[in-house]
Amino acid sequence: MIKVIIAFVLFSVSAVSATAQDNFWVQVEAQTSLTGAQDRARDYAGTLDSVHGYYLGNGFYGIFIGPYSETNAETALQTLLSLGVIPSDSFVKEGSRFQQQFWPIGGRTVQSVQTTADTQPTPTDTAVAIAAPADETVAEARASEAALDRPAKEDLQIALRWAGHYDAAIDGSFGRGTRAAMEAWQIANGEEPTGVLTTRQRARLLEQYDSILEGTDLRLVRDDASGIQMQIPTGLVAFTEYKPPFVRFDPSADEPHAQVLFISQTGDAGRLVGLYEIMQVLDIVPTEGPRNLTSTGFEIEGIDTERHSYTSVTLEGNDIKGFTLVWPAGDDARRIRVLEIMKDSFERLDGTLDPAIAPPGEDQSIDLVSGLTVRQPKLSRSGFYVSDDGVVVTTDEAVAQCAQITVDRDTDAELIAMDADLGIALLRPTSAITPHGTAAFQTGTPRLQDQIVVGGYPYSGALSAPTLTFGQVVDIRSLTGDDRLVRLSILPQPSDAGGPVFDKYGAVIGMLLPRIDGNSQVLPPEVNFSADAAQIMALLETNAVSAQVSTDLTEVGPVQMTRHAADITVLVSCW
Repeated sequence: MIKVIIAFVLFSVSAVSATAQDNFWVQVEAQTSLTGAQDRARDYAGTLDSVHGYYLGNGFYGIFIGPYSETNAETALQTLLSLGVIPSDSFVKEGSRFQQQFWPIGGRTVQSVQTTADTQPTPTDTAVAIAAPADETVAEARASEAALDRPAKEDLQIALRWAGHYDAAIDGSFGRGTRAAMEAWQIANGEEPTGVLTTRQRARLLEQYDSILEGTDLRLVRDDASGIQMQIPTGLVAFTEYKPPFVRFDPSADEPHAQVLFISQTGDAGRLVGLYEIMQVLDIVPTEGPRNLTSTGFEIEGIDTERHSYTSVTLEGNDIKGFTLVWPAGDDARRIRVLEIMKDSFERLDGTLDPAIAPPGEDQSIDLVSGLTVRQPKLSRSGFYVSDDGVVVTTDEAVAQCAQITVDRDTDAELIAMDADLGIALLRPTSAITPHGTAAFQTGTPRLQDQIVVGGYPYSGALSAPTLTFGQVVDIRSLTGDDRLVRLSILPQPSDAGGPVFDKYGAVIGMLLPRIDGNSQVLPPEVNFSADAAQIMALLETNAVSAQVSTDLTEVGPVQMTRHAADITVLVSCW
């Protein structure tokens, strides 16, 4: 369908276009549904130029043509009615009480007046064109450019920056930098390089800028339950459920890594910090990327090979509100545009999400927070503290090919030494910590049939404290005669590997090693091995870590052993 362009042109000594004070509109419809209003605005925009949509309050969404001066608005109304392109009950409305704009997508103001320098109509002249105006001379382009208001000029600078031609301030001032960018754009698009964009070229530039949004179907979504209104890419996400403090808009089948969350809850600065910590354990918030926390809000950006997420939350009064956008990695052009529009359109409404809004009987899991998956490590093993500054002994299996290593769930650590032959690794926390306890080694040779206890995290950290597994010393060497290993009879879990092996006095006699079965031979499940304490101490000494030696010969009871193991055993996670 050919679009009808309505141009009302006023000529005066001081201006050739509608001024910033012109705020009269032709109202063509009002809808009680935001979705319905967006659909109708889209229909009108297919036929008419300068279609806008604004929330009017009291649940009504208005669709308008304009803006114009009051006189031109009346003329526009009569012209559009005579053409039969608007309803017969349309009328002129003054726009001072308009609220949030929901159309066009992105909220860019569409210039309603287009003129040329040699056009000198009377105040009642009306032009109805069936095609776009012819291109302009440089003088005519300068004249039409002068009619643009500051926001429209800033839009052009933003589009030029997006196109890669402009890197200066977005200030609405067309100086040498903007002129050079316009000329560069003209050259890149096969236009005469004048440094002044014609009306047609400006429209083409903005069309290019907006074309990246094709398929996103950005729409203004108003959610009264959470008290949040903003534009979101409804072509890629759809409302799923309320999971306080989140309103979830989960991905469609076309783009599985796109997701939007509205975040809404009551709280104070302490609860804001708690939310900040919770967001960082979610799978949709990768660990890499900048973070910033203040007393009134936070921003978190997460980047990995699959997704790029951004979260912004602020505290105002007792209301904590914000949003998260999750986007597929590598699609930065669309992500940046969508995020820009979401930020600009975000609006706080009255109220916060009621915690009781979640449906009863929902599935619960320790791997979920408000229905969102908690980020899980690639591998979890056990380890134990051996120095007052937090050096950890663990198995080398726990640190192989890790982008990040953590101890006790949230403390980053770095690899400082490894003995691949024995399967031992040493870690040091990257931030200062003070362990509750450290290992004291028994340097003597273990006695056969002595009871031993392994401290570890048998379920990859599902439990908040280490678990004890009991067994016996079977031999002081491996099956092949390697006296650096001790053979045990014990039934641990895979993630117990790296944990300390205690004797009955609470001293550490070794470190539990992972099970390694041969290609053609599988050992009985109770056959396991530990690295000998003397070998661990030698590695510590080589790396200037002082090992503590035990001289206590008092047997330790089960309760005391449990507390002792909890003090020195740590969960080691590979991310």
